[in-house]
Amino acid sequence: MELIQDTPDLSAYLAADEVIDHHHPLVRRTAARLARDAEDSYAYARLAFEYVRDTIPHSQDSGDPRVTWRASDVLEQGTGICYAKSHALAALLRAEDIPTALCYQKFDVVHGLVAVRFHGAWHRQDPRGNKPGVDAQFSLDGERLAFVPDPKSNELDYPVLYAEPHPAVLDALKAAPDRAYLWKTLPTALRGRR
Repeated sequence: MELIQDTPDLSAYLAADEVIDHHHPLVRRTAARLARDAEDSYAYARLAFEYVRDTIPHSQDSGDPRVTWRASDVLEQGTGICYAKSHALAALLRAEDIPTALCYQKFDVVHGLVAVRFHGAWHRQDPRGNKPGVDAQFSLDGERLAFVPDPKSNELDYPVLYAEPHPAVLDALKAAPDRAYLWKTLPTALRGRR
């Protein structure tokens, strides 16, 4: 699948905003701590991916009712669904000047992941969190995502790489008082590029 940048401006994939708040002190401290153990940007990206995947439980798996959406809140509260964990990973990667996009897949509901840019190409990564039947790994040599869409079941990979969260995703997260409510309002598809 060819991945398509939502904007041709690569600097957009390094930007901070309300959601991917990589200038927040907690994001900066976490990034600095991870960077101490990395010999290069590839090693840092792998460490940041594993940190988000393994130390921030997916709230559905853990039963945590809290809904997070801002990267710094995900890191502070230590919980989030796929979208929120992707926001946290994007912030940690952008904090170290690694271009990072948000991207999505469609199953029964929309699933969120990221793409990182190395060696002139985008590589999708899924920090959702592993569990029985899910074994996502950081890879620049072939995708090792949590889930593979089945086109026969109307599942798909959206090819667009967003610099900011898709509005349907962000609106659902912001409107949800708890995870039970969020589960009833998750987007089932993404409409249009913006």
